[in-house]
Amino acid sequence: MRAMKNVSIPRQGLQGERWTIERGEGSMKAIRFAQEEDAGKILAIYEPYIKETAVTFEYRTPTLDEFSKRIRDISKDYPYLVCVSEESIIGYAYAHKHMERDAYQWNAELSVYINKNYFRCGIGGTLYGALMDILRLQNVRNVYGGVTLPNTSSEKLHEHLGFKKLGVYHDAGYKCGLWHNVAWYEKGISHHDLKPAPFVSFYKIDKETVLEILGRYSEYLNS
Repeated sequence: MRAMKNVSIPRQGLQGERWTIERGEGSMKAIRFAQEEDAGKILAIYEPYIKETAVTFEYRTPTLDEFSKRIRDISKDYPYLVCVSEESIIGYAYAHKHMERDAYQWNAELSVYINKNYFRCGIGGTLYGALMDILRLQNVRNVYGGVTLPNTSSEKLHEHLGFKKLGVYHDAGYKCGLWHNVAWYEKGISHHDLKPAPFVSFYKIDKETVLEILGRYSEYLNS
């Protein structure tokens, strides 16, 4: 049996009480919530997507302070997850508000980025799965993903997870010397009842249930 090691997880955004989940040492992988001090390692994964691809439409690499603020702001209400192997962050994913108006509160948009050395290891789908399970606890009903085309692997990921392609924004962004189309995917993750409970910030949901979700998906990665 592998020795176990505690991993800290922030509860209220990135402040206050921390949650812990045990994971194995060695080559074991684990899913946990991002912390503000992870910003540099997460940014190191994101930067090649900015500089070398049109996966993100961002042109300029954010400063460390700017990126730390993004993590902090998103984590106030939505889950921001990282996948770690030993002490290295090898992928991350987060949910965020899809639209601003109150009636859209039951929707969330998902984003995922993986270290290129860990493509096709099941990390993207595992992070997405954990996000969706947590978002259900927050009363989210629909999740969305935008995919800059062409991106066969991302399209297949969404289709494999049960997302339906809604349509394509044509010539939606200019980057890397080309105009790019963006496909939008949608998945319903909970029942659309006529009197839905309002959206709940993730730090208000049940601690033990969230830990169970993170532990279950961490075990899946190592199975």
